[in-house]
Amino acid sequence: MTSSGALVTIDSVTKTFPPQDGTGRFKALDGVSFTLEAGSCTLIGGANGSGKSVLMGIIAGLDDADSGAVSVTFGGKKARTGLVFQEAETQILGETPLEDVMFGLKNCGYNRADAEKKAREVLAQSGLAGKELASARFLSGGEKRRLAVAGILALDMPLVIFDEPYANLDYAGVMQVNALIRMLKETGRTVIILTHELEKSLALCGRFIVLYRGRKVFDGTPEEGLLQPLESWDIRNPLTAYTKAEDLVW
Repeated sequence: MTSSGALVTIDSVTKTFPPQDGTGRFKALDGVSFTLEAGSCTLIGGANGSGKSVLMGIIAGLDDADSGAVSVTFGGKKARTGLVFQEAETQILGETPLEDVMFGLKNCGYNRADAEKKAREVLAQSGLAGKELASARFLSGGEKRRLAVAGILALDMPLVIFDEPYANLDYAGVMQVNALIRMLKETGRTVIILTHELEKSLALCGRFIVLYRGRKVFDGTPEEGLLQPLESWDIRNPLTAYTKAEDLVW
């Protein structure tokens, strides 16, 4: 997959919801704008409730903005978005990884033989070789995210969004997710990582955007971002030195 032109354009996107108390409306996104080039890797940081997941749903076409425009294109044509949800098991539709990937392929018109061949190829590419017939429900958290990415690769989606990909993962799971991100970058995909855990993937990204209470408050390089008042936006700055046990507390 080769990169060609701007892939994601967000122009003054606003989204509101009625609050639980029934008074007024809650503004989840407030005039957010940015453009991401094809083949780029971007971390969008923000605390819970900052608007990250709402923005993901709008980019992917799962929801509509109240105002503003969203365009996702590849090579000048409208492109599909692959999502890796925080709870990756909610995306599993097959009993085994092989069945799960084949499900999407058969829905796109592949016959069974071609679907199985393609599914085995992308499962191997995603690091699940040897697990094709395992129980998909009993995969580890990192493996479930690998399975979600395999389905995205099978359908050749140029944009992949990870929503809080490190939630509930141990060290090995985090390393598996980062290996996936590196692989997606190498194959020319555009990657968006939505997370507040900057220390786990910021070095993989060339762009750093911060959302705070629905507004974009920073957009620049990771190096520039680490100089910003991140704590005032409810994000912990990871540039903290640990030299003794007493340091290990938030």
